[in-house]
Amino acid sequence: MGEPFVQQSEQFMSIPSWEDANSRLVVGFTTKTGGVSKGPFSSFNMGLHVHDQDAAVRENKEILAGSIQFPMSQWVGCDQVHDARIEKITETSIGKGVTSYDTAIPKTDGIYTDKEDILLTLCFADCVPLYFYSPNHSLIGLAHAGWKGTVLDIGGKMVQRWIEEGVSPNEIYAAIGPSISQHAYIVDDFVLDRVKGILPKETLTTVYQEVSVGQYSIDLKQINLELLLLSGLPRENISCSSYCTSTHDQHFFSHRRDNGKTGRMMSFIGMKGVRDNG
Repeated sequence: MGEPFVQQSEQFMSIPSWEDANSRLVVGFTTKTGGVSKGPFSSFNMGLHVHDQDAAVRENKEILAGSIQFPMSQWVGCDQVHDARIEKITETSIGKGVTSYDTAIPKTDGIYTDKEDILLTLCFADCVPLYFYSPNHSLIGLAHAGWKGTVLDIGGKMVQRWIEEGVSPNEIYAAIGPSISQHAYIVDDFVLDRVKGILPKETLTTVYQEVSVGQYSIDLKQINLELLLLSGLPRENISCSSYCTSTHDQHFFSHRRDNGKTGRMMSFIGMKGVRDNG
């Protein structure tokens, strides 16, 4: 299975296999280039909460909105807290967290909707972006999975929410986006013990390696993939990016690589409504 994320412009990558299957679907992940932000946020920062200039972030978002032809007035953003709260988005949430972080949907790391003309967005700088799509039910979703969200199984919780709405796991597609890779992500026993608590023993050897006493490299992408399989998704319904946000420094911001002072990429997914051209 090849790389699902393909660069479409200086500013973003998309998932062509999903978009080709539905011409109204808009889905992607931004890069760090092609924007107006300065200093450590240079240049296409999407995060309003990282002490960049708000005006620069808004201009960056306007650039993306024009490129994907999805107006900012139809976007939704969240206050992400590394937890596993998931909210279903309706028209009442449109515009939240887009130009002001104070208005973001509070304490939420997973969002989904069955409504057209809403662009779901979340921000990242090493954590794992999870994308969900059920074409048969016109459902789309995003989740933010750092190590905390991962061990809380936010991806599996999203799948369960959809199952409760009558969607079969066989009808759900998931994509694991660009994020920090195993060799660049070292954790201690506290984190590893949490990982061991959520995965069967037979899969643990595929997700971590001991690099020194009490230090382990873990594969957050693979952990999320294993959890999605446990949630019931068929393996052929899951795609996974090979991009590492730490290693591919020409493309991405990285919280670990950049010592915390950096910008944010943005995951996004939306379904455009049918336009009356008459």
